[in-house]
Amino acid sequence: MLDKMRNIGIMAHIDAGKTTTTERILFYSGKIHKIGEIDDGAATMDFMQQEQERGITIASAAITTSWKGCQINIIDTPGHVDFTAEVERSLRVLDGAIAVICAVGWVQPQTETVWRQADEFKVPRICFVNKMDRVGADFFGAMNDVHEKFGAETVALEIPCGAGADFDGVIDLLAMKEIHWDAESEGEKFTAGEISDAYKAQAEEWRAKLVDTVASNDDELAELYLDGKEITTEQLVASIRKSTINRSLVPFLCGSSRHNQGIQPLMDAIISYLPSPVEVPPAEGVHVKKRGEEEKVPVKCDPDAKAPIGLVFKIQYDQNAGLLCFVRMYAGKITSGMQVYNVGKKKRERVNRILRVNAKNMEQVDSVSAGDIAVFVGMKLAQTGDSLGSEGMPVLLESVQFPEPVISIAIEPETMSDRQKLLDTLEILSREDPTFTHREDDETGQLIISGMGELHLDVLVTRIRDDFKVSCHVGSPQVTYREAVTASADYDESYSRMVAGKENTASLSIHVEPRETGAGNSYTCTAKQGDIPDEVFDAIKQSIESSFMSGIKMGYPCTDTAVTVTSVGYNELTSTTFAFEAAAAEAFDKACSAASPALLEPVMAVDIESPSEFVGEAMSQITQRGGIISSMDDKFGGNIVHAQAPMAKMFGFSTDLRSVTQGRASFSMTFSHFQPKA
Repeated sequence: MLDKMRNIGIMAHIDAGKTTTTERILFYSGKIHKIGEIDDGAATMDFMQQEQERGITIASAAITTSWKGCQINIIDTPGHVDFTAEVERSLRVLDGAIAVICAVGWVQPQTETVWRQADEFKVPRICFVNKMDRVGADFFGAMNDVHEKFGAETVALEIPCGAGADFDGVIDLLAMKEIHWDAESEGEKFTAGEISDAYKAQAEEWRAKLVDTVASNDDELAELYLDGKEITTEQLVASIRKSTINRSLVPFLCGSSRHNQGIQPLMDAIISYLPSPVEVPPAEGVHVKKRGEEEKVPVKCDPDAKAPIGLVFKIQYDQNAGLLCFVRMYAGKITSGMQVYNVGKKKRERVNRILRVNAKNMEQVDSVSAGDIAVFVGMKLAQTGDSLGSEGMPVLLESVQFPEPVISIAIEPETMSDRQKLLDTLEILSREDPTFTHREDDETGQLIISGMGELHLDVLVTRIRDDFKVSCHVGSPQVTYREAVTASADYDESYSRMVAGKENTASLSIHVEPRETGAGNSYTCTAKQGDIPDEVFDAIKQSIESSFMSGIKMGYPCTDTAVTVTSVGYNELTSTTFAFEAAAAEAFDKACSAASPALLEPVMAVDIESPSEFVGEAMSQITQRGGIISSMDDKFGGNIVHAQAPMAKMFGFSTDLRSVTQGRASFSMTFSHFQPKA
C-alpha cells in the first residue's frame, strides 16, 4: 500500500494561491462538499480565527484525502516570511511538494526562500502556475524565471489556452488534448477534445520541446529519439516520474484555482510524478549506543520493522485534547495505548490516542505505520524535533534547525493573579513554535517574548488574548541582540564547596573560539570518558547550553560560538553533577570574557516590490535607514529591489513605504545575519 501513498506539501510566496489550490483539491477528491474561499474567511485549511480574519495561512494544517486509489497527506504551509519555521518543519517530513507560482509575479522573494529550503531537504517538486486569468499572466515567463533563478531544468506538461481575460483552458501536451472546465459545476466537470487550429502549431512546438527535454535526461529515450523512433506517452510519463524524483526535472502545469481550472490534472500529476514514501532515499539517523559510540544508520521505510521510528514535526495545543503531536512515521508501527521511547529526552511516554487529521476535524485510528502522518494525543514531554522509538533501537533522526528570534517585546498580565496563567500560555506557545521564546529579565523582572517579526509577535499576542483568554499589556517592539566571541581562549576551572556538610568538587578545562557567521553555537567534548559516569557529561553539556542563552557581558544569548571541553577531573568520592554544572558555567563565563566578546545586531534581507515610477522613493526609504541596496530585478509592471538593513532601523518601515508609493509597493523581510553593532 505504501506505493499508493503521497506525503506532499504546498509551498509558495504569500498570496500565490496555496490555500485556494488546496481547497479545490479537497473538493474534487470528495473530502469537502463546498469550496471555502479565503476572501470569505471560510477556507477549510485556514481554520484558526486569525487566519480567517487576516486572509493568510499561519499554522501549517494537515489533511488526508484520496484520489484515484491513492492516499494523499497534504500539508498546507504559510507563505509569510515570519512563519518560516512552519515551512521548515513541514518540508522536513515531506516526500514531494507543489510549488505554486503566480503567473503575474513569477518567482517572488518568499518563493526563493522555500525553494532553497526544499533543496536543502532534497524534496522533489512540481510547479503549478496559478492565476492564469489575471491581467499580465505569462506561463512561459514564469517557467523561464524558475529556470534562471534556480538553475532548474523545467518541462511544460501543459500550455495555457490564452492568458488573462482570454484564459479558458489548457492543452495537455502528453495526451495532446485541449481541456476546458465547466463553470456551472464549479470546475468538477471538464471536457478533453481535439486541439483547435488556433493552438495546434504552438502545441506541436511545445510537445517537441517536451520530448527533447525528457529524452536528454534519459539515456534509453535518447537512443530512441536519435534513431528517429517513436517515444510512447507511457515511456514519457515513466521517464518524467524518474527525473522528477531524482530532481533533475521540474514539471510545469498551469491553471486558475480561483476559477476552478486546472486542478484535476494537477492531482493526476501528484500521483504520476511525486514519490511514494518508499521511493525517497532512507532517512538518516544516529543510533545512540553508549556515550561516544554513536553510529549513523539509514532508516528504511518499512512498516514491518520491529522497532518503530518516528519524528515529531509539529506541536499544536487543543483546548479539549491538550497537546497534539504531529508525527511522521519512518519505520515500524505504533498503536494507540502503546508506550514509546523519546530518544532525545531518554523518557518513556504513552500514546493514548492516534488521530487522522482533517484540518480541524479529527478521526480516531488504531495505529499508524511507516510512511504515514498522524497525530498522537497523551504525550506530555514531546517537543518539535523529538525522535520517537524504542529503548532497544534508540535512533535519533536529524532535528530541524530553526532561525534565531530577532525581535522582542515586554508583556505583562493585567493582574498578578493572571501571571501564572500567562507563563503557562507562553510555555504552550513556545512548544508549538520553536522560533518563539520567552524569558524573565533578571534586572527588571519583566517577561520578554521574542519572535521572527512584528506580524509574528502580533499574531501570538492576539492568540494569548483571544484563544487563551489572558488579559495583558504589551510594550513596544525591541531588537534582540546577540553576543559572540571574536578570539580564542582557554580556561581551567576547579570547583570545591561544602554543601550540607558534604564536599562537592569538580574540575574541567574548556576552549572557546569564534565560528563562521550564521553557523550558530556548537558544543563538543574531547575529554576521555574512562570511568566517568554519563550523568557528569550530561550535566556539563546542559550547563554550557544554558550559559549560551545567558550571554557573556550584556545578558544577550550567544551565537556563532564554539565550546570544547578538553579535560574533566573526576573524584568518585567527592565529585557531583551539581559541582560540574557550577564549574562549567564558571569556566564558560571566564573563557568567553577573555575571548574579546562583541555585541551583534540582526541584519535583515529586505525585498521591495514597487511600480517603476516609485522605485527611487522606495530605495531612498531603505538608504535613510542605513540599508545597503544589493541588486534590482525588472518585473512585469515594476521592479524588485534587494537590500540589507539593520533590524533596529526598520520599525515603521511599512507605513513610510506605503505613504511614499501611494500604497502600491510591498515588501518582505527575512533575517539575514548578525553583525557587530556599529
